[in-house]
Amino acid sequence: YYFPCQRWLAVEEDDGQIVRELVPVDEAFVKKDTENDGQSLATLGLEQKAKSTTYTVKVKTGDKKNAGTDANVFITLYGSKDDTGMVSLKASKINKNKFERGKVDEFTVESVDIGDLKKIKIGHDNKGNSTGWFLEWVEIDAPSLGQCLKFPCGRWLDKSEDDGAIERIIFPAVLQTTEYIPFVPYEITVYTSDIFGAGTDADVFIVLYGSDGICTRQKSLCLNKREQRMYFERNSVNQFIVELEDVGDIIEKIRIGHNSAGLNSGWHLDRVAIRRLLPNGK
Repeated sequence: YYFPCQRWLAVEEDDGQIVRELVPVDEAFVKKDTENDGQSLATLGLEQKAKSTTYTVKVKTGDKKNAGTDANVFITLYGSKDDTGMVSLKASKINKNKFERGKVDEFTVESVDIGDLKKIKIGHDNKGNSTGWFLEWVEIDAPSLGQCLKFPCGRWLDKSEDDGAIERIIFPAVLQTTEYIPFVPYEITVYTSDIFGAGTDADVFIVLYGSDGICTRQKSLCLNKREQRMYFERNSVNQFIVELEDVGDIIEKIRIGHNSAGLNSGWHLDRVAIRRLLPNGK
């Protein structure tokens, strides 16, 4: 069994996760890929990403005295097929100091397909100076399911408050579930030209347009400033797996651009190739 990864397990990199679920790929695929010059093993990391589902997890700490926590918080998502295992919520996309009183933090959780979301378990390790935590709610957006689910809590996770529990199992509030058309993964390959000053460190974004006026939201291709510095160099080929609204079988046009930020923002784009990935990863 071959389990390629080719991605960061680091709080400050990629999606901030330090644990990844990997699915096996065929041995012949690995050998074919390593023989291909110009095609690095990073392609395998993208194959992995295409087979996984990304969840956006928002966590609201209550607006009460001592509601925030310095403990390490973890979450497990349980679906109809599987669960994610315990995931540490380490890198909030919104706040440097996470789980502070009255604040909402946002995290990215990636896993293989676990099916329809049924419940979550969330808790902390009770380590640190102020560990008790008042959790207001958790919201989970699952683009591949086309669902955004709210998990209300409104209770302490504190050994000296409420029932003394520091982890809780929470079920979604059915009436607060938002349904939308499920997202699909697209493989987007960007070719930067081979001329002087062609590369950019700006934030590059893309929009896909299908027939009948359907289009995706504007999506940044890089997750952070470090990736912006790494990608879109002169004469480079960069590939991304991006979950977006399904615009159908025909992509009529795309809009691609950047925010013109940074010292070297001007960009000479050669071309873009896009592949809509089917559920089996093909």
